[in-house]
Amino acid sequence: MRTGSVERRLEELGIQLGPVPPAVATYVSAKTVGNLVYTSGNDCRIDGVLMMTGKVGSDLTVEQGYAAARQVAINLLAVLKEHLGELDRIKQVVKMLAFVNSADGFTQQPYVINGASDLLVEALGDKGKHARSAISANELPFDTPVEIELIVEVSEP
Repeated sequence: MRTGSVERRLEELGIQLGPVPPAVATYVSAKTVGNLVYTSGNDCRIDGVLMMTGKVGSDLTVEQGYAAARQVAINLLAVLKEHLGELDRIKQVVKMLAFVNSADGFTQQPYVINGASDLLVEALGDKGKHARSAISANELPFDTPVEIELIVEVSEP
């Protein structure tokens, strides 16, 4: 399979997409409905292990949360690559729903989630710009600092 322009851009950024981990419960990683792909929530795993755990604002800094969110976006691109076969099928990222495992009183969720948004724009250009919600959560599964899901418009194969 030839390497598409998005994969070439990821290589330029020094990013390698890892394998998509198997679902830990009863769900699929991505589902296509019409020309939209809905991803399940993803976390900041690298080779199956969370790169960090804890609450942003007490255990982790905003910068660490940003790094975790960036890794989540990389993992979401890996899910989309596996699901679509080629990332160049992405016409646009429509919507991001993001949750930050937040300490009491922490209100800087948008700055944390910029890690994912910035990565998508770096990788996809204008196609990576999206509507977004960045929401505080008092707990997230496995104590991950960030969980993110996407809605992406795609072209036909």
